[in-house]
Amino acid sequence: MAGIASPALAEADLSAFGQDPWWLVIIKAVLIFLVLVLLTLFNIWFERRVVARMQHRIGPNVNGPFGLLQSLADGVKLALKEDIIPKAADKVVFLLAPVLSVVPAFLAFAVIPFGPVVDVPFSDRTTPLQLTDMPVGVLFILAVASIGIYGIVLGGWSSGSTYSLLGGLRSSAQMISYEVAMGLSLVAVFLYAGSMSTSQIVDAQQRLWFGLILIPSFVIYVISMVGETNRAPFDLPEAEGELVGGFHTEYSSLKFALFFLAEYVNMVTVSALATTLFLGGWRAPWPLSAINDGMLNEGYWPFLWFIGKVMIFIFFFIWLRGTLPRLRYDQFMKFGWTRLIPISLVWIVAVATIRAINLDNGFDRRYLLAAIGVVAVLFLVLFFVGGTEEGEEPAEREPEPFDAFAGGYPVPPMPGQIPNAPVTVGGSSTTSQQAEEHS
Repeated sequence: MAGIASPALAEADLSAFGQDPWWLVIIKAVLIFLVLVLLTLFNIWFERRVVARMQHRIGPNVNGPFGLLQSLADGVKLALKEDIIPKAADKVVFLLAPVLSVVPAFLAFAVIPFGPVVDVPFSDRTTPLQLTDMPVGVLFILAVASIGIYGIVLGGWSSGSTYSLLGGLRSSAQMISYEVAMGLSLVAVFLYAGSMSTSQIVDAQQRLWFGLILIPSFVIYVISMVGETNRAPFDLPEAEGELVGGFHTEYSSLKFALFFLAEYVNMVTVSALATTLFLGGWRAPWPLSAINDGMLNEGYWPFLWFIGKVMIFIFFFIWLRGTLPRLRYDQFMKFGWTRLIPISLVWIVAVATIRAINLDNGFDRRYLLAAIGVVAVLFLVLFFVGGTEEGEEPAEREPEPFDAFAGGYPVPPMPGQIPNAPVTVGGSSTTSQQAEEHS
């Protein structure tokens, strides 16, 4: 991978990190915590207002200007609710599960770059607008996000409720399916950036965003991040139509508030990661950067560009919730394993081929792009064209013989089974209908 990195990245290093004094590290950590909490309060209000607008309602508009304090009022209400622990619950795990779910959501922001190196006010120090960074920063985010899922799984298991247990099992299957697709979608970014460091990936997008040149990876990541955060239409672990409330059915008061907080912080986390990897991170968008790139990408201005891009993804989450109905669980799992993962693998091979071939040794890029286009068209044709021609009826399978007494008790036949298939009763051959009359 180092052999295909750009010269600018080859000279880049992480020497700007690890030089801050302890008091500056604490200030950064506290500011990140405050930004995430305030974004959570705002996003709850924002979601209610946008969905209300889509449904021709007013939404929260009483508490505070434009109803902005409604989320704070709901948080106080949750804190004052009665705290109930079911008798059948494993109390230790039941109490630790919400904490295990919310803490990793905050830890993931340790390596998210909010901006470039800036001057610290009231001092002569400079520091990057990022808590820390490491050569495998993106893998750190994926690992921490995986730990957060265990809070949901353990919360469903420890509740002693069937519905909660089913929600937890759905979460574990959902995590396995869509984290694989999410991880594969990031491989192309690593190949182009030549690094897994978040700050260096942002530096690699000075000329062109990866979301434009790696569109399949960007689309797969956006779909996977919705499934990873249990948001509609992929909110199967908390499907109230089937599971009452899912993994958090038995939770109340502050423990439920922690699950609620973890969900919204995770939305911001995956949105910030998408901004960092595909939309240039904290860098100004193209029309503005073309006017004055130096001024708009220096100081504290880039923090505003970063938050603006994150809010675009948050609006996308809200728009999906107010637009699309929930999928069936089998449709959801089939889409992840039979569509996203195979397409990701094929795209990784294509990107690796482009990056590995030396185009300067007489190889014409046009032929390579044409071959990729032909393969993409073939995949699209196979994707949309079914196995039967128009007007042709699929071949019907022969119905299997049905034995009403196979399990020891008479049972009615399933659809497609022959209700009068020969069965054996008392050593003589008869039909299931006669067997039922005999019983």
